[in-house]
Amino acid sequence: MIGPLKELSDAAREIQRGKSPEKLKISTSGELKELVESFNSMSESLRISAMKRDEMMKDIAHELRTPLTNMNGYLEGLKNEVIDGSPALFGSLHEESSRITRIVEHITDLNNWNEIEQFHQDRFQAISIKKLLDEIITAFDLKLTKQFTNISIELEEAEISGDKDGLKQVFTNILQNISDYNTGDSLSVSAEKGTELVIIGFTHKGKFIDPIKKDMIFERFYRVDESRTTKSDGAGLGLAIASSIISAHQGSLDIITDGTTHSFLIKIPLIRD
Repeated sequence: MIGPLKELSDAAREIQRGKSPEKLKISTSGELKELVESFNSMSESLRISAMKRDEMMKDIAHELRTPLTNMNGYLEGLKNEVIDGSPALFGSLHEESSRITRIVEHITDLNNWNEIEQFHQDRFQAISIKKLLDEIITAFDLKLTKQFTNISIELEEAEISGDKDGLKQVFTNILQNISDYNTGDSLSVSAEKGTELVIIGFTHKGKFIDPIKKDMIFERFYRVDESRTTKSDGAGLGLAIASSIISAHQGSLDIITDGTTHSFLIKIPLIRD
């Protein structure tokens, strides 16, 4: 009995030192077996969290490196009087600065929704999905009518409990993504009320998405088109933020695609009577 406890103690000290211990393989039974299994589960969760944290830091460094390098190059040139200041140059510097600000704001939004869901749920209120979608679509009207010749909107009345600003951000991010990557002339937006859920759909033709890798579009910093430059507005965070917000509403955000025809599907629980 002392042997397994000693192994547990040693592994716990490894975690305390910031290391990830190997999975404990201890032959035992009863409550001690449950303790070992719980410890292994905790250790694996910590390992995955640390891996995701490291990946996120690498992604952030990658996203910020180019705009910071550009800004430093321009500023060094101005300092050494190698180049002269001009409205065009200062405009370029402002563009790079604004991009860095957008990335930081997006990361803050993402972390807020991932880590303090209860804070947002305390602010939830009754929301009409039809009314909210009408508002968002109206705000995008000019952009959508320029891109699409056929727009179908079918919205049923459905009431949910949610954070209005957060849901606005979800629908805005999805429509912006559709606008950025669209290749067709038709857009369909729907909201269908079920017995327990409201199902919201956005369907269009867009740039190719590998059906096998489709879920990657909801990951941090992922871009469908890797050739897009860092000067573009997209930082690869919009859909990741949208997914986190919908999760905080106890719902789901998925994409169904055959490669070119894409349907974003959002499911959110209805307010129970």
